[in-house]
Amino acid sequence: MTRPGDVVILSGPPASGKTTVAELIAGTAAKPTVHMTTDQFYRAIRAGYVLPYLPEAQRQNEVVVDAIVAAVAAYARGGFDVVVDGIVGPWFLPPFRDMAAEAGFALSYIVLRPALDTSLRRAHARSGDDLKDPTAITGLHDAFSQLDELEGHVIDNTALDATATADQVRQAIASGRYRLV
Repeated sequence: MTRPGDVVILSGPPASGKTTVAELIAGTAAKPTVHMTTDQFYRAIRAGYVLPYLPEAQRQNEVVVDAIVAAVAAYARGGFDVVVDGIVGPWFLPPFRDMAAEAGFALSYIVLRPALDTSLRRAHARSGDDLKDPTAITGLHDAFSQLDELEGHVIDNTALDATATADQVRQAIASGRYRLV
């Protein structure tokens, strides 16, 4: 029987470096690892899509999170470590926690949280379809500003480049302090 993989949720506000860091971590992992970008699940919705940060997107977001959790569970059951990269706030953690507890996966939660001006600057420099709206970014940044009991899961990467942030994330994973289950 294959040993289940470990799951790391790498979260934070837009333009905090999640995708770049997740690519670095998954791409240099010592064992088979999947980099799962939650944006792909949202982009799969072709008709009826609602911007996920709008209040009317709640039901859509719940369905998308369920799909992500199911995909994560399938990979982890198959022995792959999984790095989930996306805006997964504490409000979306219960299905991940339930999945990990039921299946016996190690689940870590790490929030990249640079200063707001850093996120806005990084977002402005992005290309493509990535979120650039300062109002939306500010609102999402605010949603990650007070994490209560999860505040210890934050890495402030304001002054860190992607490589240094990836190193910090690797250390956080290895420490075990960021585990939820």
